[in-house]
Amino acid sequence: MNDSTRSMMMYEAQKKSGVVAFLLWLFLGSLGAHRFYLGFTGTAVLQLLLFIFGWTTAFAYIGVFLLLALYGWLFVDVFCISGGVREHNTMLAQRLSE
Repeated sequence: MNDSTRSMMMYEAQKKSGVVAFLLWLFLGSLGAHRFYLGFTGTAVLQLLLFIFGWTTAFAYIGVFLLLALYGWLFVDVFCISGGVREHNTMLAQRLSE
């Protein structure tokens, strides 16, 4: 097997799907699942923490502001998913072509 065939097989095995990312956003977006899937671990952890602290402090009204920030961020994320998938796949292709 030559290098280009191997690189293409590695790309196909590791590339991310926009449909999967969108479904993760739709069903598990509050937990940052779509960001974990796309490799944006830092912001995924931040979304997860906003969700946890938002719901655990919602009774004291502090959490309401955290949840508003989270759900505003998730609203913006739905428009950024395709760009995140493209960015991940482009970086993957560049890394495999080296």
